[in-house]
Amino acid sequence: MARHPRWVRRAFAEEDLAAMTEAIAAAERQTSAEIRVHLEDRLPRGAADDALARAREVFTRLGMQQTAQRNGVLIYLALADHHLAIVGDEGIHGRVGDGYWQRVRDLMVERLHAGRARDAVVDAVAEVGRVLTTHFPRRPDDVNELSDRVSLN
Repeated sequence: MARHPRWVRRAFAEEDLAAMTEAIAAAERQTSAEIRVHLEDRLPRGAADDALARAREVFTRLGMQQTAQRNGVLIYLALADHHLAIVGDEGIHGRVGDGYWQRVRDLMVERLHAGRARDAVVDAVAEVGRVLTTHFPRRPDDVNELSDRVSLN
């Protein structure tokens, strides 16, 4: 297995990334929705500390808006900049709204401040998975539309 960049290894061990991937797979076994986690070292220049705008760009670049039910969710972290954002496609956002994403984000921030980066991501994936299961239960014909692996930029 190829080693991840140093900026990733400073925050997460290989086991942490594997735990995130497994958390995504576990959540998706219960829902027709798709969850992705994306890590970057820093927000790109010109992003003006706007993690939400950057997360929306990444969401589109990863093709998450192309899910059949428009129910993809992206958890985005810019590690060195200490920024994060959560973006839900229109199918799920219309059902849970901004307040829900803010609560999940706040739980992540709490765990990150406590030095529990792995738990921050894994617990957020599990929480999002619970809500997605309520609104988008897994169907017998469901297929995994997007990779469960953590994406990096």
